[in-house]
Amino acid sequence: MVGRPTPGRGPPLGPVRLLTGDVRRIDANERRARLASRHRLAAPATDLVAAAGQLIGFHSSDTVSVYLSARARLADFAVADLEDALYQQRSLVRMLGMRRTMFVVPVECAAVIDAACTRALAPAERRRLVKMLEDQGIAEDGTHWLGRVCDATMAALATRGEATAAELTEEVPELGLKLSFGAGKKWAGTVGVSTRVLFLLAAEGMVVRGRPLGSWVSRQYRWSPMATWLDGGPATMEAAAARRALLERWLRAFGPGTLTDLRWWTGWTVKQTEAAVSAVGAVEVRLDEGTGYVLADDLDPTGASGPGVALLPALDATVMGWKERSWYLGDHTQWLFDRNGNAGPTVWFEGRVVGGWGQRADGEVAVRLLEDVGRDAEASICAEAERLSAWLDPTRVTPLFRTPLERELADS
Repeated sequence: MVGRPTPGRGPPLGPVRLLTGDVRRIDANERRARLASRHRLAAPATDLVAAAGQLIGFHSSDTVSVYLSARARLADFAVADLEDALYQQRSLVRMLGMRRTMFVVPVECAAVIDAACTRALAPAERRRLVKMLEDQGIAEDGTHWLGRVCDATMAALATRGEATAAELTEEVPELGLKLSFGAGKKWAGTVGVSTRVLFLLAAEGMVVRGRPLGSWVSRQYRWSPMATWLDGGPATMEAAAARRALLERWLRAFGPGTLTDLRWWTGWTVKQTEAAVSAVGAVEVRLDEGTGYVLADDLDPTGASGPGVALLPALDATVMGWKERSWYLGDHTQWLFDRNGNAGPTVWFEGRVVGGWGQRADGEVAVRLLEDVGRDAEASICAEAERLSAWLDPTRVTPLFRTPLERELADS
């Protein structure tokens, strides 16, 4: 499941009082203006890596989304630009990050995310996998078995330099075994041991997804050792310092946000979230949703940033940037999200979602507006849909997680 962490235990979220006296109010219109400007919806960026950094990475659980997210924010973007940054310059890296999901982030962000979010996933993931191996009769001593298979997988990668899961299975046959999940549920099925082992190794910072097989829309990746891919791997950081650094980036890009937003986006515990908010010296502001937080030097009013017409892909970092979304999403959730909380393709105007889009079988990008935006805005949105159709041609894209409106438009 993408975009929704397992609910944590603990007391209800409460405010962290950091400011006394007058508390500034930031209404929905100002939040939308901030969003349109800082997320590059109002004016295109000129630098790919900088644009990714402004969003703390492009969401990458769906391969196609990375390219479409970059294309929506950069002038004259081409697929080759992202491939060069990812696979040649390696100024961007694809990594497991917040909420157990994949992001494409600037290399200088990788150490922060790794220490703040990724490494914390590994112990529980290892315990869960050991239990599955033992419960399903694959190993009597799951810890020993898993350690041996992980070591063999890393040795195979070191020899090959890069390999797909299928190629690794040729050298480590245990990776080809199957694990069952969801017994008795509608979503029951099986997953290869290779999938779980590679996820674990990614959480531990040992491996990285490299260039996919086939074209840029392929979801089959080659894997490489992280240490060789990034010349030693990400720098090591202390977890609390990394959480502070990540929260500073988030507030700069997404602020203001509530404690609910912060905890959801990061996947942190209540205690970790409140400690990070305190550590960065964030100050309270009043939002329609209640108490929100911004950095102390980010209280100046934000003026209108322009119309900001954009067609963003499924799981884009902007639409998945907050837990409490009514100020930019309105009441469109049922059309634009699936049942598991995954966002589909969205149409944006003036920092808010006003509709959705999908690509038909003939390649045309079709849009549907869910609210009245006026004739001029509608014309701009249609023109952007035509430009996206031309940019995609002849490629056909289907989101990994499909939503009601996207399905309807694609089939029309």
